[in-house]
Amino acid sequence: MPAKAGATPKATYAKGSVRVVTRADPFVVPAVPQRFKAESVLVRRIRWDDERMQYRTLGRTALKVAPLVLGTMNFGNNIDESASFDIMDRARELGLNFFDTANAYGGTRGEGITEKIIGNWLSQRRSRDDIVLATKVYGTMGDGPNDRGLSARHIVAACEQSLRRLRTDHIDLYQMHHVDRSASPDEIWQAMDLLVAQGKVRYVGSSNFAGWHISALQEQAARRHSLGLVCEQSIYNLLNRYVELEVVPAAQHYGLGVIAWSPLHGGALSGVLRKMADGDGERSLQGRSAAAVESHRHQLEQWEEFCRRGGWSASNVALAWLLSRPGMTGPIIGPRTLAQLNEAMSCLDIALSDADLARIDEIFPPVGNGGPGPEAWAW
Repeated sequence: MPAKAGATPKATYAKGSVRVVTRADPFVVPAVPQRFKAESVLVRRIRWDDERMQYRTLGRTALKVAPLVLGTMNFGNNIDESASFDIMDRARELGLNFFDTANAYGGTRGEGITEKIIGNWLSQRRSRDDIVLATKVYGTMGDGPNDRGLSARHIVAACEQSLRRLRTDHIDLYQMHHVDRSASPDEIWQAMDLLVAQGKVRYVGSSNFAGWHISALQEQAARRHSLGLVCEQSIYNLLNRYVELEVVPAAQHYGLGVIAWSPLHGGALSGVLRKMADGDGERSLQGRSAAAVESHRHQLEQWEEFCRRGGWSASNVALAWLLSRPGMTGPIIGPRTLAQLNEAMSCLDIALSDADLARIDEIFPPVGNGGPGPEAWAW
């Protein structure tokens, strides 16, 4: 019998369920029948207890988000709309409520294809109130001189365009995709404060900012009596720990959550050497991963042996390590398949001991002396 709208799922389900075990409490996530997918109201009524998913607050805000962020950069680029819908459906079934995208995603400049796919899904599933929706501004969206960057004009115009593509009246988290050295903090906040006042944006975040950029924006926001930034999204993984020097300390000082993009360094930390030996490493040897395998092979050999001895998936240990880091809101996962999405959830089961963390630091030492500057490079 299909579940009634509003009914609380029971702890056991029939064949086809996927078991997910958290540190606090084992439970079973149901594989929603196909007939439910046509009845979006029923699908979105399936909710999970906060303690089981272990939701975190986004920085110093009261906004609760899942510890894994669904990245959508593959939508419309490496996977089509139908597969993208399946991944978003499954993410919601699993309790993931934080979706990250950007106006520049999708492979065709200025089209915002990924945002359009998400907008189509939102309109069909009626799930807008169930997710925290994040997008970004900065990338080139046209041929004109003002069709990129962080001018007040472009920030406002790009937001309006994103709202239309996403088919929503507000963006929960509007992130600046990169620093724009020609835009002053005062100009940026003039535009962002306007969008917040109009109800089109709830929170503002940054991405790929240096520590001093965060400081400059936060100090100007304080003078304007604005909330300011609530999170910073940076590349952060075991092969790239530079943010520990100044970005993470700045984020902690100002109460920003840290979101990690490229948590597997393009696949290099996913057990790529084993995959290569099995003849299945082609996809993991693209982009930054290929260069990492070439220059860090000895470390990766130690890494994969460490994970093998622990009985863990290398990908999931890399995610679990990030979740253990100070100030971390969550890493971004960008699954291309449902299997990858389901597998990533197992990182929530891994509790790394102090000895495990010490061994990981031996394999992938932090920058300099470790920790924040100036001690990391001086005294």
